[in-house]
Formats: sequence, structure tokens, C-alpha cells
Amino acid sequence: MKILTILFILFISSAAFSQTAAVRGTVTGLVNAAPLANVSVQITELRRSVETNEQGGYVFIGIPPGRYTIVTHLDGFSDQAKNIEVRGGADANLDFTLSLTALREEVTVTASGTEESVFESFQSVNSIGSVRIKEQASTAIGEVLERESGVGKRSFGPGTSRPVIRGFDGDRVLVLQDGVRNGSLGSQSGDHGEPVDTLNLERLEVIKGPATLLYGSNAIGGVVNAVTSDENDPHEGLRGSFTGLGATNNRQGGASGGIEYGFKKFVFNINSNFVREGDYRTPLGQIPNSGARAYGGNGSMGYYGEKAFLNGYFGIDRRRYGVPYAPLFEEGALLTNNAGEPCETKKEESGGGDCEYDIFGIRDRFSSSLPEIPDEAIDIRMRRNNYRLRGGFRNLKSPIPQANFSIDFTDYRHEEIETADGIDEVATNFFNDVFSFRSVFQQAEYRKLSGRFGFEGYRRSYLTEGAEQLIDGRVRQNNFAVFALEELSFDRVAFQFGGRIESNRYRPTNTTLYQERNFTGFSGAAAARFRLWEGASFIANFTSSYRSPALEELYNEGAHIGTVTFEIGDQNLGRERSNGIEFSLRQRLDRVRINGSFFYYDINDFIFIAPQDVDDNGRVDVEDNLPVGAYVQDNARFVGADITIDVDVHKNLGVFFVGDVVSAKLKDGDVPLLRITPPRARIGLDFRYKGLSVRPEAVFVADRDIDDVFSLETPTAGYGLFNINGSYTYATDHTAHIFSLSSSNLGDRLYRNHLSFIKDLAPEPGRNVRFSYTFRFF
Repeated sequence: MKILTILFILFISSAAFSQTAAVRGTVTGLVNAAPLANVSVQITELRRSVETNEQGGYVFIGIPPGRYTIVTHLDGFSDQAKNIEVRGGADANLDFTLSLTALREEVTVTASGTEESVFESFQSVNSIGSVRIKEQASTAIGEVLERESGVGKRSFGPGTSRPVIRGFDGDRVLVLQDGVRNGSLGSQSGDHGEPVDTLNLERLEVIKGPATLLYGSNAIGGVVNAVTSDENDPHEGLRGSFTGLGATNNRQGGASGGIEYGFKKFVFNINSNFVREGDYRTPLGQIPNSGARAYGGNGSMGYYGEKAFLNGYFGIDRRRYGVPYAPLFEEGALLTNNAGEPCETKKEESGGGDCEYDIFGIRDRFSSSLPEIPDEAIDIRMRRNNYRLRGGFRNLKSPIPQANFSIDFTDYRHEEIETADGIDEVATNFFNDVFSFRSVFQQAEYRKLSGRFGFEGYRRSYLTEGAEQLIDGRVRQNNFAVFALEELSFDRVAFQFGGRIESNRYRPTNTTLYQERNFTGFSGAAAARFRLWEGASFIANFTSSYRSPALEELYNEGAHIGTVTFEIGDQNLGRERSNGIEFSLRQRLDRVRINGSFFYYDINDFIFIAPQDVDDNGRVDVEDNLPVGAYVQDNARFVGADITIDVDVHKNLGVFFVGDVVSAKLKDGDVPLLRITPPRARIGLDFRYKGLSVRPEAVFVADRDIDDVFSLETPTAGYGLFNINGSYTYATDHTAHIFSLSSSNLGDRLYRNHLSFIKDLAPEPGRNVRFSYTFRFF
């Protein structure tokens, strides 16, 4: 009997083993079809990875039946994701052809905290690769991302531009670097930029819509993640790159480079960059003090074992950029009297008499000419030091086979500098130190269930000193959260659900003026993905997201040129609650790729700045030469859609279309909200031949008329632009040369960005041509 039992067990085991199969394939380059060695190939669902050999081949053995996503990764090349179905006992083959210049990236690590296909993600994601980033290279990420669907550009000049996602801005859009908040002050003011080195990025990922489950209440509108590297495996030998670039309009010049050396299980990395931009030119003339310069670098050392890894990182960022026309607001030069004439009111006397802030008068005065150059200039000088330790374990045969952790400290400071007669004077200092930690644990798959859970938190210490001191004394913010995200996967349908509990505690040191505030809230989400046919899916999302008021919304009081407002905070503000739905259609076939979404967000107690008329004279109050605005709450709704379509008409010809529209209003009175992106469309062709790609495109932006703008906001006219972008790649087995040429606004059209704080003073740049050269070895 025992012998029969043993034989039965052996039979069952052998039968189960016989159901597994091998998955193999070859990875080659697009230009010369040469095999690519040392490419990381991963089956995302199984967390298994291998590297290609010198012939470009890879193989996985012992793969159980099922549908899998296989992802490739090699520095400099666009990551690629493909689906494959493994049937019991039948080996499968899947080949990859990698490109250095893909029109769009196919992989994201931000949406779920692990690598997955953009087309398989439950959330809407844009992923932009390094070559496309360099085509639009700038000191500010807003300039790079404004061409993406659902993403606009808020600015107070080129050096300050920051992404606006589906109409959401400020504290509702979180900027990360390698999944960690970057500790800047870019969210609080239009004249504060983001310290992101765009030249040394592997890709930029944009989550459109609430991402509060994994990243907290600051992500209620979306997330931008600047990915420098997602390498978690060792490699032997030397890799590296060098880029040089220049542009005509603003006399841009810059260079970046980096090397990575692998020895056994250790990897060493170092990068540096420098970019300088002069004042930019418009059809009306040059915009004074609109230039910028930035330099920085980083280095890391890591150990990557089979079961564990550990990496230490240090980075610096230094930059200085101008804030165009800021002195005009400070001096009261934009105030007018009842006759529409400029006031001569001095700053300390403003707010009295007949002087008022007439936005339509400002628009009319400078519709066909630029303001006079101010006698002084205002610049931002920024410094950021970042220290990070990350690590984890993996490939364990346990209920938690993988876990990642990170500990990060950012020392951030910037100075607002007033320059007169060539002499710099520091007017205001901003200090923002952030210590953050995060741990994520991956669960072993149990039948159809998989997922991850974790905790994170940060401690922020914020202080301003000087002329624009909007908060008296230091304020400390303590944040802690726990979260979980689970998935149930079946043959044709998958479900995702999760929750997050988050606590924010504000502790001002000046307890005479300010009260302490505590907020605790829950965010939850549920989604379903239905496979319609091979390569196509329909996704339905519901999110209920919580956001506590930002520190600045609670405590700010004073003249704030960066928002063109004399701000009055409210220490009694409550939390926001956003309930939203989103429906998406994704298709990825050999010749047709579609990624489109419709969304609706209903937000209770939405926080915004409302103009004040305390004396009830029918005009907005003016204080320190700026219109007075108070932070208040009301219910709002956001509704819109965005879509990206790529069609390969022929192996040498593609057509692409990118479009988006959003409407955002207060529900009481149907009042439009401030600085909402107008409807936009971009359509173009992609001519391809071997390593050459030429992409002419037309851009169309609708107007925002008087019935569709917030009070204290002027309408903007629609416009159309014509651009041409192109690249040529020459590659060998272990090197690649990439030449890029991009041109914008070739018709030299006069147009204004509706999301700019100074759109009535400074139009957008005229004709520009940019050239870049990148050399990579691997």
C-alpha cells in the first residue's frame, strides 16, 4: 500500500511538472538587427528575470501555464512589454526588437509600484523615454511634458514650469524621483521650479488621475515620477552615455554624461549635467530675465545579490533662474485708476484711493507690445542635496517573497534674490528639509490573488525668513500611512482593489499665531479590467480619495508674487474628498495602439483662492499691490477625456494623434476654476527608414473665452503651431549614436499659455530649433 501511495504521488508530481514549459526568444536592435547582450528580461507576474547572452538569446524554464507580461530593459533603449500565453507542456517563443527612439514608452513602474505594461496598467499612464526627453530638453520638467495627453504646463517663466494633470495643479500633483518625493517647494508657488535633472533621466512617467493609494493625499490629481534607473540586477563591465545639446531661440547650451561599472555583484554609477538658457524671444521681442542655468550630479554604489540588494545614493542640484516681470507686481506698476491709467502708488501706500488691479486693463495694455524692462530683476537661486538608501530582499520561498525599502533625506533651500545696479541682495530664504521612509512588501501569489502592502511616512521642517515671509516661524509636518493594493486575475477579467489610511499633523512653533491641526483620512479604490479581444482591454475605475489641506493653505498670509495674490490662509480648513470614475480603452496590436480615457471627479470641500471684496465696493481688494485672495472651500467637479493613437500605415510610415479636454467648475453657480488647460489636439506623421525618423506635426489649442474663465483671469485666444522633430540612430553591437533635431513654432506665431501666471505680460517662445547628440556604449 505504501509503495502504491508513493508511486501515485510521483505520478502526480511528474504530471504537474510536465505541465510547465520553457519560454525563450532573441532580443535584437531595430537599426541593424544585431543581437543585444546583457538585456534584462523579466516575467513580471512571476518576478523572474534573466539576461540575454552574446547572441541575444534568453530562456526561462519551468513556467506554469498562464498569461504573462514579459518586459525587456537595457539602459538607453526603450523598455518593451509583450504578452504571451503559455499552454501546458508547450514551449513558447517571444522575440523582441528594441529601439532607442520609440515614439512612446511601453513600461511603467509608478502605477502599481512594480514593472508592468502601460497597456495593462489599471491606471492611465504616460511614459516618455530618454530620447524624447532630450528632444524637448529644458531645465524644467513642465517644458518637457506639455506635449503629453492630459498634461499642461503651469509657469511664471520657463525655469519654473511644472506639470498640470487633467486640470489639477499645486499640492494635488506630486513630483517624485525614483518613487520618492523630491522635497521641493514647486507645488506652493508659480515661481518655484522643480529640481529635476531632465538630461540624465531614463524616462518620465505620469499617472493621470488619483494615485493616493500608493503615494498619499498629495497625489489626488496625479503623479510625475522622474526615473533615473530601475536597475536592480548586477552586470559586468562598463556602460555609459554622453549628451550635448543646443537651441537657437534662447541660446540654450548644455551637456550631460554618466558611466556605470559593474564588477561581480557590485555596480558603481556617476552622472553629471550642466544646462544654460538665455532670455527667450517672442514675436513681440525678448522676455527680460527669463533665462536659467542648472548644474548637478549624483553617484551611487550598490550590491545586487540573488536574494538581497542594497544601494546608497547622493545627489546635488544647483540652479538659478529668472522670474520675468516680478518687480512690476512688487512695485505696483500694474495697478490702474478709475480712468484706466497706471497708478503711481508706492508699495507701502497701495490698496488705498482709486487704485485697483484691473486684469483686463493689463491685457489690453500689453496685447501687442511688451512691458518696459523693470529697473531690477528677481531671481531664484536653488540648492538641493539628496541622500538615499534603498534595498530589499527577493526570490524568497515564503509568503512574502520580495520587499523593498527606502530611506531618504532632502536638504532643500532657495533664495529669492533682488538685483539692482548689478548688486544681488537676498530678500527671502526658504528652507524645507524632508526625511522620508517607505517599505513595500510583495505577497506570494495565492491562486488568483496577488498584491502588495506597505507603510510610509515623512517629516517635513519648513521655514521662511525675509521680505516674503508668509508664515512666522518654523512649521513641522508629520505624515504616516499604511496601504494595501490587491489584484484578482482570471482569464479574461482582472480586479484591483485597495485602501490607504493616512495621518497628517501640523506643528507650528509659533503657537501664539497658529493652531496645531491633525488630519486622518481613508482613501479607497476598485477597478476592473476586461479583455475584449487579443491586445485590447476595457478598464473601469472608481476612486475615493482624501486630501488634507496643505501647510500653505492653512497658514499663509501676505503678499505672494508667485501666485500674484495677497494670500490669506484659513487654519480651520477641512479635508477634501474626491469621488471619481474613469473608463479607459487600451489596444496594442502590431499596427494600431490606442490609449484613451474618460474621467469624472466629484470633489467635496475643494480648496481654492477666492478674490475678496471686504469693503463691498464691487472691486477686488488690493493689499501690497496685489489682489487679495482667501483660501476657501466649495464643491467642485472635473470632467474630461484624453487619448493617444498610433497607427502604422506602412513599415515606413506612421500616423499619431494626441488630444485632451477638461472642464473644471465649482458646482455652486457653475463657476469655472482657475487656470484649466484648454482643449488641445496634436496630429502628425512619423516617416521611418532604418535609423531615421522624421515627425512633422500640427498642434491646435482652443480658446478659453470670457464665459469659461475664473474671476481675476483673462481669456486666451486659440492658436495653431507647426513643428518638426527628427532623429537618426547609428548603432553597432555595443555602441549607439543618436542625432536629434527638433523645431517648434516654425511659423513664429504669437500665442499665450492659458496656464501661465504672466500670460498677459509674456507670450510664449517664437520659432526655435534644437539639436542634440547622444553617444551610448553598453
